[in-house]
Amino acid sequence: MSTQIRWLGHAAMSLQTAGFEILIDPFFTGNPKAAIATDDARADFILISHGHGDHVGDSVAIAKRTGATIIANYEIACWLEGQGVKRVHGQQHGGGFNHPFGRVKLTLAFHGSALPDGSNGGNPCGFLIYTKDGKKIYHAADTGLFGDMRLIGEEGIDLAVLPIGDNYTMGPDDALRAVKMIEPKKVIPIHYDTFPIIAQDAQAWAARVRAETKTEAIVLQPGESTPL
Repeated sequence: MSTQIRWLGHAAMSLQTAGFEILIDPFFTGNPKAAIATDDARADFILISHGHGDHVGDSVAIAKRTGATIIANYEIACWLEGQGVKRVHGQQHGGGFNHPFGRVKLTLAFHGSALPDGSNGGNPCGFLIYTKDGKKIYHAADTGLFGDMRLIGEEGIDLAVLPIGDNYTMGPDDALRAVKMIEPKKVIPIHYDTFPIIAQDAQAWAARVRAETKTEAIVLQPGESTPL
């Protein structure tokens, strides 16, 4: 079975690979761009990049309903246990683990991570995902530009998922610089247009990527998917 990725609005993604459904930052309730409702979300695993409410999102409710395992940093994993989530797996930056669907390594991200109730959410992260069919996905999550993206690019990235919204994360200019450092085969922009403060022209950004790099820029509408 080939790997497919679906954008669900904002930073929420769904990855289908090796017969598993993996949700990333499932923010649906209160998300005006959400492609699905919380009750319709399916998941075997859920990845949470940091503690903010638009990324923790509906993960607790989805995990309790589906029995999914949530993968996050150790602080968020402990917090989730306190919320009644039965299956959690805590990791930390630079550490990888071989999960049933593939390997996940936590990368740096420059952002905040306070949890919705004000608890300590540890350090924010991105995800480097190695699928069983040989694909390498870098989901940067919420971050500013940083030079070690070049090191991530040395892995030979098939798909990079990058924020372009500005204000809270990289904007279009820095996201373009990130593409030039990572040199992925494909890139998908996320974390834009959900709210007016992060409104961006994704098609214009994609045109710049195509003009200035060899990367294939793919602009999805919420709910759309693409194979890797």
